[in-house]
Amino acid sequence: MKIGFIGLGNVGGKLAGSMLRNGFDLTVRDLDKSIAQRFLDDGAKWADSPKEMAESCDVVITCLPSPAACSAVMEADDGILAGLSEGKIWAEMSTTDESEVKRIAELVEAKGASPIECPVSGGCHRAATGNISIFAGCDRETFERMLPMLTTLGRRVLHTGPIGSASMLKVMTNYLATANLITISEALVTMKAAGMDMATTYEAIAISSGTSFVAETEGQVILNGSRDISFTMDLVKKDIGLFHAIAEKHNVPLEISPLMVEIFNDGIARYGERELSPNIIRRLEDATGLDITAPGFPDEMLDDEPEEPGYEVIPKSSQHTQAAG
Repeated sequence: MKIGFIGLGNVGGKLAGSMLRNGFDLTVRDLDKSIAQRFLDDGAKWADSPKEMAESCDVVITCLPSPAACSAVMEADDGILAGLSEGKIWAEMSTTDESEVKRIAELVEAKGASPIECPVSGGCHRAATGNISIFAGCDRETFERMLPMLTTLGRRVLHTGPIGSASMLKVMTNYLATANLITISEALVTMKAAGMDMATTYEAIAISSGTSFVAETEGQVILNGSRDISFTMDLVKKDIGLFHAIAEKHNVPLEISPLMVEIFNDGIARYGERELSPNIIRRLEDATGLDITAPGFPDEMLDDEPEEPGYEVIPKSSQHTQAAG
């Protein structure tokens, strides 16, 4: 199977690296060809246009920073849609908007190709090792065709239902991660103000009911001071905004979500939209004059789990149905 990959940024570059490491026939493209050079040096091929890639590859993956960017790559005169044909697959691995991915999926199907949305969750460090989680929204036949590739890119793969379902669940999980980031920031600053040792505070969180994935990962780079998780405030704003739009569409009167949007709007106004997202804690550091760092913590998140073959995650209700049958 020949794979095309467009978008070699923080996440996309690591996913594409996993594909090369595992022996896939890979063609790459990015607006900045210099970013692609290391992949070309390792054996990947280059496509001069998205159309050319779609014509020469069986599967074309997009991993881009926004729904608008993906739509532009799909619908340009030399875009992916212009090169798709019967039997090919378009795989959207960006964090995108449910309605937009459905719209593009219909255009893909009109070409006789199959769409699948497969956003990832778990941090860039797990994307690098092939241990990230993947949500896959598509028909079951397309899912089965893509599963060997998805279980190479990720450890846990969940078939979420039809196109649009994976996008909704992805922005939901990013919303929860952002809530955890805001609360871990408040917890650390409050404990520092109360005179607690930061390393002891971190361990108390990690072994308690107050822990979370974000606390155990981003909490460490916050305390290191690097705050580097390869994710920026503008991307957080996009994701929590997409989640809030889902709630508004379905008339759910959220209370915490609007406050989170307000907090990140303020963070962007203060520090810039490309500021690293864990630096949302700077709002509280600036307000209190406290420095929330401690020795002994890493400057970046690293996945210390060995790369292992992935597998499909079966929801509990489906497990029960299968057992009953």
